[in-house]
Formats: sequence, structure tokens, C-alpha cells
Amino acid sequence: MSMHRRPQRPATESRGTPISGLLRARTAGTPARAAFVEGSSVRSVSWEGVARHAQDLASKLPVGDGGRRVGLALDGATQFCSTYLAGLACGLCVAPLDPRATLEEIRRQVVELGLTDLLLDAPTAGLAGPMLGSGVDVWCVDGQGKPGRSASLANLHRAQAPRVSHRHHLDPAVILRTSGSTGRPKLIPLTQAQLLHGAGQVVAHHRLTHNDRGYCPLPLFHINAQVVGILSTLVCGGSLVVDRRLARDRFWETADGSGATWLNLVPAILSAVSERPISEQPISEQLSARIRFARSASSPLAEPVRRRFEETTGIAVLETYGMTEAAGQITANPLDPRERRPGSVGLPAGVDLRVVAEIGLEVVPPGQVGTVQVSGPSVISAYLGPDGADETIPALTPDRWLPTGDLAWRDTDGFVFLMGRTDDLINRGGEKLYPSEIEAVLLSDPRVAAASAVGRPHPSLGAEPVAFVVLRQGDGSGALALIRDLHRACSASLSYYKRPVEITITEQLPVGATGKVQRSLVRDLVAGATPR
Repeated sequence: MSMHRRPQRPATESRGTPISGLLRARTAGTPARAAFVEGSSVRSVSWEGVARHAQDLASKLPVGDGGRRVGLALDGATQFCSTYLAGLACGLCVAPLDPRATLEEIRRQVVELGLTDLLLDAPTAGLAGPMLGSGVDVWCVDGQGKPGRSASLANLHRAQAPRVSHRHHLDPAVILRTSGSTGRPKLIPLTQAQLLHGAGQVVAHHRLTHNDRGYCPLPLFHINAQVVGILSTLVCGGSLVVDRRLARDRFWETADGSGATWLNLVPAILSAVSERPISEQPISEQLSARIRFARSASSPLAEPVRRRFEETTGIAVLETYGMTEAAGQITANPLDPRERRPGSVGLPAGVDLRVVAEIGLEVVPPGQVGTVQVSGPSVISAYLGPDGADETIPALTPDRWLPTGDLAWRDTDGFVFLMGRTDDLINRGGEKLYPSEIEAVLLSDPRVAAASAVGRPHPSLGAEPVAFVVLRQGDGSGALALIRDLHRACSASLSYYKRPVEITITEQLPVGATGKVQRSLVRDLVAGATPR
């Protein structure tokens, strides 16, 4: 893997940014209006409160004081939203971190990201003492959500070593990490222009206005919540209800009581909250009429899950597809439900997309599976080098396309149908099969809450498909009867080489922060699984 080094740019004084301009427009219009509301409490922050927070950050973390990379380990939802926007408005480079991470994980990320400052809040303030000697300034964000007060920044610990300048030629506004499940995590730099292009495309496609209020119970350190949630709210001037963790038992109560007009969700949440019909939930009858759509992203949405959600809630699902390297959204189905294609993640939205053959990289015809590549204003050109160095790792092909690692095909109208990741493909004696096909059959059984199919090593075939399923809560169906029924369903719906040779019931599947099943970890279950 090659790296390129560019000369550093000289440090400049704090300057106006595109995001600071948008924030000024919001404070000039409706300064006291709630911008972000925490669904689990009565806390909220206004646009004026965000602007005051930006002024406080600029005075205590001046951009002219060397290139600063600021880690955000904030547990409070409104505190994160306010600090994230405030940091971008005053020209800082921010790196959102998982507040649930262990001390050792935080220490490792401080080095990997080249952080100069670490911002904590009350729930994560316990990290301050152990971070002594880590070479970063540690601060506490306090006061957010209290009537009449904006967030303020208090210094908890100043680093003894001189700060290292991180003026990078890519001028990143946000740095995010990949999961690192296949090796060392990649560092993804996104500029303000890329972030705002991504957010602008969400606003334009979803037709969001200042009258809209989204509900986003997703991890805030992920790109989806940042661009589709926080930044699209800034662009359209609406408001956003945020919950850092999903509370399934009060999901509909929060969505109803908050006045949400659209939902920003992932397949795992769509499945979880549709277990009971909406008529059995303590919500108003007007909810399904007020909510324009439930947006689905993060991972492919199985057709049985989409159908079950729409039938039990009366709310249409808007399937989309995106990735961090493209600042969020890549494709989306049409806003008009009559024009959507079930099973498809829609059409390109703000980026160019092509599906190419694995060998030769020729664009494949409609109906043929290939690998997805994207290009456009929101797509990165390179990853950052390790440990905050001013190096880059090229991300694009010679003709300037970004390989996504996803498999898909397109129909004659250009709609994209995802088939999984390239490394998820199961090669059974030369026959290629996609786990998503098996999982769709398993999820069509109402007793199954989650499913994952993977390849198991085979001495002569190379690999054979096996599957794991999780039962729905409260389902008392007999395990043996269910396994028998699932095998019958696979025999009726799948070619012989696609049928799982074993189906195992497990209490849970390994999932990431957004509820996406981590297929690489599912493979680890193969060795220890007890077939039923």
C-alpha cells in the first residue's frame, strides 16, 4: 500500500467556514427555536445555544494555536450535536468517538487519530484522570440542556508536551475510523464541502424543510447520524430528536410525543419496533399520517422486514445506501412510494455510480452482479496515514472511482440492488451464492427476528453455506419444528447449492453500533455452534 506525503500548509487564523455561515443564518432566523431535542429527557438546545457554544470553543481552542484535532467522547445526545456543530463552525477538525469505548480503546484512538484535545462530558468525565500523560488536553463540556444556559468548556488537564501541529493538505473537518475488522482501521477525512454536499443531497431528495422534525435513535459517532441527522437539520433549518441508544419500549411514544415527521433508522430497528402492531402501542392515531417515511440505511433491508414494518405501522420505508467515504448517502429510492422498487436501495443521489466486473473492470449490463464504484463531490480521494501523520493512502482507481467493496446489480431503469460484500460471497464448488438470498428466506418466517448466513470450510467444495437465526421475543415455538420448517422453506425457494446445510438457533448475533450483523464474527460461531 503506497503513501504520499505533501508539504504542510502554514497555520492560519480562525476563519469563517461554510458551516459557520449556515449557523449564522439559523440564529438570524429563529435563534430560540429548539434545534436538537433529547428524546429520553426534556433537554434541548437552540440554534442560539449552538452559536454561543461555538464562540466558547473558539476562545478556548483557537484554530490559530496550531492545527487541532479534537476528539469528542460525549455521551449526552444534545451535548454531542451542539459540540459537533460548534466545533465545525469555528474551524476545528473533530473526531467523534464511541463514548462506550474502554480506556485502552480511547488511548489507542488518541494516537491513531493524532488528537491534540479530548472533550468529555459528565458521563465520560471519569476518563480525565487516566488520560494524564497521554499528550492531549482534556476538557469537559458542561451546562447543555439547562434552561438559559449553553454548553461551556472547562479544562480538566493540560498536556505537558508541546502540541503537534496537524495542518493537513486535505483540510479535513471530520476524521472517522473504519471498524478495522479486516486489519488496521482506516482513517477517513471529510471536508466541510463534502459533508455539506452529502447533507444537501439528503435535504433535496427527502424534501426536508424548516417544518420537519426528524427522529434519529442512532449512534452519533457514525456518519449517518452526523450527515443525515445533524447536518441535514442545519441545512434545512428544521429540528432533530436524538437518542444515543434505542429504547424499544418507548420508541413510538417518543416519536409521537416529539412531533416527528420522519424517522432515520436501520434494519435492526425496523425489525425490533415492528414486532407488535402499531394499534397496540400507546400512541396517537395521527402518527402514521404525520410521519412521511422511515428511512433505512447502514445495511441491506431484507424484504420480509420491510413488508412487516409497513404492514404493522402504516409507515412507508425509504430504502437508501451509503458509506462513510462518500459522506453518507449514495443512493435512495424515490420519495413517491409508488415509484420505489422493493428490495432496491434506489437510484444514485448526488454521486455517480457504476457496477463493474471483478476482472477487467468493464461496466456490466443490467441484471449482472458486479462490484460497486462511486465518484462525486462528496467522495474522498485518499485515506489518512497512521498516527496523524501528513501522509495519504490513495483510495481511488486510476480513473478516479472509489471501490466500495459492495456487490450489486442494476435493473434497466438504473435501480441498484445490493447483494452483499465481496468478501461475503460463498463459493460452493464453483457455484457463487450470496448470503442475502438465504437470509431473506429465513426472515420470511414470522418467528425469526434476525438471520445470518456464512460459508463454512469444506474439504472438497471449498465452502458450504450454514445459517444462524435468532427467535423473536416471546416466541415459544419448538426449536426442532422451526428448524424443519426453515429447511423446507429454503428447499422451496432456493436452488440446491444455495440451501444451508445447517441452521442453528442462537440467542443473539454479533452486531455493530448501528445494529448491522458483523458477518466476520458470525464466521467465528461456526466452529463452536451446536447444530439442531
